[in-house]
Formats: sequence, C-alpha cells, structure tokens
Amino acid sequence: MAKHMAKIAITIDSDLLERLDVLISKKYYKNRSQAIQKGVQIQVEKFEHLRLAAECDKLDPLSEQTLADQGLEQDFKEWPDY
Repeated sequence: MAKHMAKIAITIDSDLLERLDVLISKKYYKNRSQAIQKGVQIQVEKFEHLRLAAECDKLDPLSEQTLADQGLEQDFKEWPDY
C-alpha cells in the first residue's frame, strides 16, 4: 500500500545540512527527504516511548498488582475443567 506523502519546506542549519549530505554521499540514505523523514520518525517514536514511560511511572505498582490478581481470579472461575 502506498503511503500518502506531504511536501513541506524546512529551514536547516547549513553545517547540519553539510553533515547530512555526507551521510547521503556515503549511501546511508537515498536523498535528503529520506534522511530527514527517518530522523523525524526516530524522534517521534522516542517521544512517544518517553511519554508512555512517564505515564507508567504514575501507576501504583501495588494497586496494579491487585487489579491483575483480581482479573486472574475471575479467569480461573471461567476456565473449563479439563
């Protein structure tokens, strides 16, 4: 399935662009668009992971364990005898 792509314009530091072009010349990426897209993807995934970790830090381990144990008790009651 083809992805829907959108064109954007960005401003980038010229030194950073030169470094990016070195990576492209070494065939790490096909072109600037691919390199920038990959960099943005990595940053977004990193942010999402950090956000999930931050939300998980808010959980109380004892209450989560209690909820999990309650769920297991219910599961055992519903399982058929073999």
